Amino acid sequence: MTIFGTIRAPRELIFGAGQRNALGQVASKLGRRALVVTDERLARDPDFLRVVEQLETAGVSVKVDASTLPDVPVETAVTSADAARSFAPDLVIGIGGGSCLDMAKCVAVLLTHGGHPQDYYGEFMVPGPVMPLIALPTTAGTGSEATPVAVLSDSERHLKVGISSPFIIPTVSICDPELTLTCPSSLTAIAGADALTHAIEAFTAIRRDPVPGLAQERVFVGKNATSDHFALTAIGLLWEGLEAACTNGDNIEARAKVMLGATTAGLAFGVAGTAAAHAIQYPVGALTHTAHGAGVACLMPYVMAWNTPAIGPELDQIAKATGLSSPTDVIPAIAGLFGRIGIPKTLRDLGLAEDRLDWVAEQSCGIARLIQNNPRPLDLADMRKLLDAAYSGDLASLEMN
Repeated sequence: MTIFGTIRAPRELIFGAGQRNALGQVASKLGRRALVVTDERLARDPDFLRVVEQLETAGVSVKVDASTLPDVPVETAVTSADAARSFAPDLVIGIGGGSCLDMAKCVAVLLTHGGHPQDYYGEFMVPGPVMPLIALPTTAGTGSEATPVAVLSDSERHLKVGISSPFIIPTVSICDPELTLTCPSSLTAIAGADALTHAIEAFTAIRRDPVPGLAQERVFVGKNATSDHFALTAIGLLWEGLEAACTNGDNIEARAKVMLGATTAGLAFGVAGTAAAHAIQYPVGALTHTAHGAGVACLMPYVMAWNTPAIGPELDQIAKATGLSSPTDVIPAIAGLFGRIGIPKTLRDLGLAEDRLDWVAEQSCGIARLIQNNPRPLDLADMRKLLDAAYSGDLASLEMN
């Protein structure tokens, strides 16, 4: 087998407790007028206010935009960019959860290149570099601080949409696990389960023929040597830290493992991509309005069970990374972990109506970018079988297919 790999990452990634206090020094080397994108709750947080003061002390003029909403409605990014133009920022800083970071990415694109978010949907549609962008995550889940992705919600399409381009990877990311200490247990669980799903789907994605130019033709190239390294590291870190962080939010060591796991999972799926669990969650989320992390994690054991014939070596490596005695223990162990931290076990538990399963199957199969990344093919009939199992909680039926 030819060894092939690619890494797309921030120019600088700084990780560690207290490292948020380096923001002023970092920002002052990249710009003089910073648009700081956050949400209304964080804008009143003492840690946030200290960070803004730190920027001003470093000689950086600051405009705070606290308009970020969950799932980033497209029109809010347009409004934010329009409101910022008179300030003429030369630097965008995203501080907050995944939505704040995605909002910052989209606003940086609009301020640099103009147009509308719809102009940049899909892969490689951003025409060139954007203004310097700094990410300071306060949750550990999406990995947006390390990925070429910004996810938005478009009311006209009734589904989430993505801008995928190496140009929107943050210039610098500062990951400080102390910022996650106040994150409630339920959000810690949902975000961390999202990160573990990212890592598993990246590690078990399809492996494509590494023809020259693959990484220029696809943002998400599939499983490869470097993404495997980051994915397996993330799986080990999250396995060790996630339940402990949910049980005791003051456990800074567990918090650090979860945050580093989320970031390394971002480095993995930012090039390898995700697969069927994410494809299914898009229509499920549109119908149930449940948190993305809860949806993909609920689906992950069923997708793994379907994929089992195609991922034997990967299950063996995951077993070793998590200290499990056998590859056959991996899927029940992942499902057990998710259950213990409060992730719903079935699509029924997520609130999906049974009479919408056909529609979900059709919509999921239509998200070709993700379905084609799945290691085992899924046609419409197979997708319906998978959804039936995920609705009823019948993992065994998939393991027999």
